Amino acid sequence: MLKINLRYLGAAAGLAAALAVAPLTSLTASASPTSSTHDTHQRTEIIQLLAKQTQSESLDLGAKGLSLGDERIIAEDLYQDGKKIGDHSVVCTYVHINPSQLQCVGTFALPHGQIAGQALLHLPPAPAIDIPITGGAGAYRTAHGYVHTVPAGDTERQLTFHITH
Repeated sequence: MLKINLRYLGAAAGLAAALAVAPLTSLTASASPTSSTHDTHQRTEIIQLLAKQTQSESLDLGAKGLSLGDERIIAEDLYQDGKKIGDHSVVCTYVHINPSQLQCVGTFALPHGQIAGQALLHLPPAPAIDIPITGGAGAYRTAHGYVHTVPAGDTERQLTFHITH
């Protein structure tokens, strides 16, 4: 049986879901307009948050032991300048064993809406990962881009969102 270090799995699953943000003045580190090919203006925002894991669970759903379809579920609180501003959740499903690959889908809930993202992760994870933003709601309904994630300990990650509207 293949044994996976749960520290790697938790980091990978948490990294996978990183997604998020839009025109929240208090969250915006910088914003600069750029031109698109259709002569409209797009706005790019850079937002930095800290994610702290609050819960996690591994589900053995198929054959006993690590197998296709097993899941890892993670919940995190999101902080900016020491203040909790939102939540993040992610579900990762094993889609390949040896080498292990996880398909992860996650959502960030922020004061003015939600942003979703997904990624295919390989274990062990790279030190830093860029996760594509795949959609949003509320103030984030037009958001696309990526979130750059870097571990900041066993259960914390630095998130830098690169959001284009």
